[in-house]
Amino acid sequence: MNRKNLTLFALVALLFIGTGFFQSWNSSLGILNMALISAIMALGVNLQWGYAGLFNVGVMGFVALGGLAVVLASAEPAPGAWNAGGMGIVLGLMLGALTIGGAILVWRGMSKGKARVLVLIGVLLAGFFAFRAVFDPAVTAIEAINPAVQGNIGGLGLPVLLAWPLGGLLAAAAAWAIGKTALGLRSDYLAIATLGIAEIVLAVMKNEDWLARGVKNVISLPRPVPYEVDLQQSPGFLAWAADWGMDPVTASSIVVKLCYAGLFGAVLVALVVLSELALKSPWGRMMRAIRDNEVAAEAMGKHVTRRHLQVFILGSAVIGVAGAMMTTLDSQLTPGTYTPLRFTFLIWVMVIVGGSGNNWGAVLGGFLIWWLWVMVEPIGLGLMSAVTAGMADGSWLKVHLQDSAAHMRLITMGLVLLLVLRFSPRGLIPEK
Repeated sequence: MNRKNLTLFALVALLFIGTGFFQSWNSSLGILNMALISAIMALGVNLQWGYAGLFNVGVMGFVALGGLAVVLASAEPAPGAWNAGGMGIVLGLMLGALTIGGAILVWRGMSKGKARVLVLIGVLLAGFFAFRAVFDPAVTAIEAINPAVQGNIGGLGLPVLLAWPLGGLLAAAAAWAIGKTALGLRSDYLAIATLGIAEIVLAVMKNEDWLARGVKNVISLPRPVPYEVDLQQSPGFLAWAADWGMDPVTASSIVVKLCYAGLFGAVLVALVVLSELALKSPWGRMMRAIRDNEVAAEAMGKHVTRRHLQVFILGSAVIGVAGAMMTTLDSQLTPGTYTPLRFTFLIWVMVIVGGSGNNWGAVLGGFLIWWLWVMVEPIGLGLMSAVTAGMADGSWLKVHLQDSAAHMRLITMGLVLLLVLRFSPRGLIPEK
């Protein structure tokens, strides 16, 4: 890494250090933890776009699937749910999969004509009604069990750290299904397809209460780090906090955030190392050759669609791991908070500003853009208060300017993006 890149990372580090000194270390570490997760998401998008030129605007869906994996793997089993309808859910999903598989076999195995269409319609209708006949009673039975606090099938009660790779696997499986149908499309159509499928994933999570309680949310998910209350009741910790001159509440919060930062940082370092090794390998050179000229790469014997599917799955898996980490950090799954603005647009800004095709650029963009996203609004509010200090209270202009501070983050994101595209169109740390 050259001097310019080290300087950029040092400047971003100063932003977090300054936040700790001038605001609070709790706030700074909270921003840092989400910045680490955002950097991992940006790495996943960079794998797809920077390595292969795949325009995926369905990032939100893969993040949501990673969060869902935490519920399914680590939440406590819901008492009575499996006995009430668990096997019905499993059987119904198997019938749905068999129906789709049968339809594919009919489409591929029969010659074109009305007979193929009629058989295909018959298979789909028969499978649909069989699926609903098994699936619907099971769902009704599960959602009827204590719906105020439960009403879902629950999880397996596994350690939450195991849910992170499971989130990657779940996102990778969804990416395989999407890629098999959408990767043959032109780039703009691929973007529309991935955005639509992400919205479908989110709609399923919001409306299928048996899965993860829908919009009623799943709370109190297990954590891989100590609870603040437990630390505050430990004599050894209380003595340590007193030695540092800190009150136990603040000290416990800082320690917990540092533990999270250590876990997230370890994952980020591992992914950056693996991504760099992949980029510098023959596989990485092949992916960039396909990105730059698909026709020439195909003429050299490279299977472009298969390689696109491969890198699409890898990038989505990384995003899914980040989604699982974020749900673990929050200790809850809230499908209503998954929005394209936060989980697609902002991640793309991180990649573009940092430098697409460069893993270090994606990481830098993740840290910088997330800090701006969180801090610009309070900074803007302070700026507007200073500007309007001399205006009369109740003045329409003063009220308007102070209310406008809430929009500062959107204005700042657009301004940063425009400035980078104008003066450094390949990003702050461009691809070599």
